[in-house]
Order: sequence, then structure tokens, then C-alpha cells
Amino acid sequence: MRTQGERRGVLLINLGTPDAPDTASVRRYLRQFLMDGRVLDIPTPARWMLVNLVIAPFRSPKSAKAYRAVWRNDGSPLLSYSKALSQALAEKLGQRVVLAMRYGNPSIAAAITELGEVDRIVAVPLYPQYASSSTGTALGALFAELGARTFVPPVSILPPFFEDPGFLDAQAALAREAVAGADHVLFSYHSLPERHIRAATPGCQLTDACCLPASGRVPPSCYRAQCLATTRGLVARLGLAPGGWSESFQSRLGREAWLKPATDAVVPELARRGVKRLTVLCPSFVADCLETLEEIGIRAKEEFLAAGGEELRLVPCVNADPAWVSALARRVDEL
Repeated sequence: MRTQGERRGVLLINLGTPDAPDTASVRRYLRQFLMDGRVLDIPTPARWMLVNLVIAPFRSPKSAKAYRAVWRNDGSPLLSYSKALSQALAEKLGQRVVLAMRYGNPSIAAAITELGEVDRIVAVPLYPQYASSSTGTALGALFAELGARTFVPPVSILPPFFEDPGFLDAQAALAREAVAGADHVLFSYHSLPERHIRAATPGCQLTDACCLPASGRVPPSCYRAQCLATTRGLVARLGLAPGGWSESFQSRLGREAWLKPATDAVVPELARRGVKRLTVLCPSFVADCLETLEEIGIRAKEEFLAAGGEELRLVPCVNADPAWVSALARRVDEL
């Protein structure tokens, strides 16, 4: 809760984006992203060789082509939507709101400098569900940057909002028209290696019985459990019937075991099963980006149509939707 006269700065933190949709920019971005030990958690020498000698050189041209397919006149979709959210939130709160990216620009260091002299920072990691490779690394980088400065202001942190009624209401409202008339609704979340889940939540069995306990308590460290809780909240709001929806996980990288089922396997299989009109939500993202617009809106749609489907509708993320801006402003004001 803000005290009278307190100079408070709000810092939004999202994942990041290349500066341009060209191979050199994407290569630079991938190197920074994948050299993060919370993202690719293998010994540093092995990580350096894998990233710099294999992944970045060979993946950059393909990723650059994907970025070009969704790049806007005002730049990266993720950056554009995040800037719009930052501006709308500042107007709603009447406070200084600055955007930072964990990787790429604007950097966390630059954003802290832009905040200027403040009595307290309210950090808002823009990830509905907690993962070490998203929320964890964003906060780690923030603390490291602040720790290197002479004055370290108090920091309040918005926790994961996977069950927040305002977030769920805003996402459900955006989905309602696209859900109407759909044969099936798919909730597609960003995937993670299974060992990341087990490392964050010792004893996790990666089963619905484990992630959806009878107590209803969602573990604060279990990404999969929080994804299932988000689905549960959206299904209730959209009035979806049993059997009319399912969950999957997208954006795998590498050969180890990742969360299942995989979206790129589920989408064509739904078409082969006779689903003609498919609606897809991606509620682990608050801003539309490469993973939603290209991976789902272009590639998954092509795979669905090729397998016999007739229409794939991608529901927009909450982006800077007024209902989401109001919900986020209320949460920030509570901190």
C-alpha cells in the first residue's frame, strides 16, 4: 500500500526480444537468453559451446525468418504491446511506470536508471505462472543490478497472478467470441523441461493428482500446477463442457523430456479426430509475441488445416486491454 508522499516507481519486466528481425540481431539475443543458467541449466563451459557453436549459429536464420513474419511497423510485437501496457498503466495509476526486458532492450539496468530517484520500486514480472526461467531469472537480474548500486530502495514484488480474478476475467472476455461455435478449445502454455519442475518443487509427480490436490492449494513453485489452475479458472468463466477443451505445452527446445502433451502434436491430432473449428488460448503470455503470433497463429494453423481442420482461431493475449490494465492497477495499488 502506498504511503502518503512516497515516491514510488513501477517496473514492468517482460522476457525480451531482438532489436530487429535479422539474423545478427536474433543471434545476439539468443546468446544472451540461452547463456542464462536458469534457462539452460547445464555447466557453463558446455552451455557456452552449445549456445555459441550450435544453437545460435544454426537457429538464428530460422528464428529471424519467423520474427519477420510477425514484425510490426513499430517493431517487435512483444515490445509494442508491453510499451502500450506500460503507458496505459501509468495513466491509470498516475505514477511513473517503466518497462524493462530481461534480455535485449530496454535493459533492467537502463529501466532502473530511467525510474530515477524513488523511495520504493514495485517490480511486476509479467508472467502469470512462476518458473525459475522466467520470474526467477527476472527477479535475480533485478536484485543483482540493484545490489551493485549505492542506494538500494525497498522493493515490492507482484506475485504470480495465475488465479487473479481480474487477469482471468480479462482473458475470458477476449476469448468469449472466439470460443462461441468452436468444436474444441485448446489452452497452450509455454513448455518447460520436466526436471525444471521437479527441481523447483521436490516430490512433484507431474500428474493431475499431484498438481490439482483436493485441498485446492496451488504450490507457489510449481509451474504446471499454476497452469492447470489458470485453465480451471478460464474454463469456469467460459462455461466449457467436459471434453470440449484440453491443455498442451508449446515451444520445446532440445531432446530432453519437456511438459506434455506437446502443442505441435496435439493440434494436428485434433484435426484428425474430426475437430473442424479450433480456438487456442495462450494464457502463459500477457503480450502477443513470436510464440503466439507465429508459432500458433501461423505454423499451428497451417498444421491444423493440413490435417483436415477448417479454422483455427487464436485468442489475443490480454496485451493492453482496458480490463487487464484496470486489474493490474488494482494489484499494484495493493502492494
